[in-house]
Amino acid sequence: MPRLLIVSAHFPPVNTPDMQRVRMSLPHFVDAGWEVVVLTVDDHEPIAPLEPELLATVPRAVIIVRTPIFSRRWTRWLGINNLGLRSLPFLHRAGARLLRRERFDVVYFSTTQFILMPLGRLWRREFGVPYVIDLQDPWLSDYYSQPGAPRPPGGWKYFFAQVSARLFEGWTLRRAAHVLSVSSSYLDTLRRRYAWFGGNYSSVLTFGAPDADFILARARHGSQPRLLPATPTLKIAYAGRLGPDIQPALETLFAAVAMLRHSARPIELFFFGSSYAPVAQARATTTEIAARHGIGHLVHEHPARIGYLDSLRLLLESDLCLLLGSSDRAYSPSKVYPTLYAGRPAVALAPAGSVLESLLEELGGAALVRFQPGAHSDPAAAAQLAELFRRFSTHPADPLGPPPDTARLEAKYTAAAIAAQQLAIFNAIISLQHPDHAPLRNSEYWSALPESPPHQP
Repeated sequence: MPRLLIVSAHFPPVNTPDMQRVRMSLPHFVDAGWEVVVLTVDDHEPIAPLEPELLATVPRAVIIVRTPIFSRRWTRWLGINNLGLRSLPFLHRAGARLLRRERFDVVYFSTTQFILMPLGRLWRREFGVPYVIDLQDPWLSDYYSQPGAPRPPGGWKYFFAQVSARLFEGWTLRRAAHVLSVSSSYLDTLRRRYAWFGGNYSSVLTFGAPDADFILARARHGSQPRLLPATPTLKIAYAGRLGPDIQPALETLFAAVAMLRHSARPIELFFFGSSYAPVAQARATTTEIAARHGIGHLVHEHPARIGYLDSLRLLLESDLCLLLGSSDRAYSPSKVYPTLYAGRPAVALAPAGSVLESLLEELGGAALVRFQPGAHSDPAAAAQLAELFRRFSTHPADPLGPPPDTARLEAKYTAAAIAAQQLAIFNAIISLQHPDHAPLRNSEYWSALPESPPHQP
């Protein structure tokens, strides 16, 4: 029976976006006959919200190993709040102990705590176990160095992250057995950055639709108090961060809503979880923009993050679901798949040439409005968006955009489909390490992998 060690600093009951891929894949890994150990941390003072209900989605067969971390009460005096830095020595020691004591076929890093990923190369050198890196975001990002980009947030912490990324990204990826990325643009950047980085051991693997999670969300939808008020307005809700890269989309959205603020059925916008900061430090980001467009009374923002299941329930409550694109065109928003899977009317505001645009052109399911990011709203896109809102308000039963390609969504983008692709890669790696082990039938990525291991110990 193949054995998999997963490193994910965040894990239920903590609710963070970067652990959802692992959490949704675990039942399918177990069903496929894999033994899985998750190496995570025991954080008694997490910044992210707690959602104990998510523990019920983790199969009992999965072994969870939680390590201690340095307390934030002490590290804050050094200006260190990062979970990866506070847990690095403990995860290193616990992982080495596991690999020394037990047999594992693959180590899988799926986290945005990038400082933990070099552990894969250290463990490979000591124990010979291949490792897979999953890039849900770019490790070394050049977004803030592009023309017209806002100032990078975080002060010295941002520059420290950039320096550590320059030191460790190439060093870590060069010995990886496979590199996954949610965006082909991230892999293209790596090929330009490193001459040795080839396409034969990297794959694009998007996020999955939370099909099983919607069962829980729909049950809560009927038994929990509503998240949105029962008012006659047209309610559009959005759950997710509203960073500087999203604000150009907000400018155009608010300009469109301003065009309809005196209509018979005005639009109210609701934003939840717009800040990743702790509750006491979270600040609204829409107030100034909304006031400038004269719609402050129609925009309601709750910066503190809400539970994952509540974010799905919000999709079910909204009159119209909303997708906002980033001025970083390579950004692959994970909320595309749950939004489409909710089966509710949806509208998307996406920059031309973005990953969001290409996904919706492939999958349908939402009215797509393209805009040009800038410091101010895109007038043409705002007018088109306002017309969509006006038409939906008058004729809500009429389709807003092309119907979703349900067959493609089920075949390629459900949690089961994404897990099958992960397992195909893991099985191919095992076959490369052990030629006498025949690859499983679902190894559709077999032909994309090299005929011999891409790197030597």
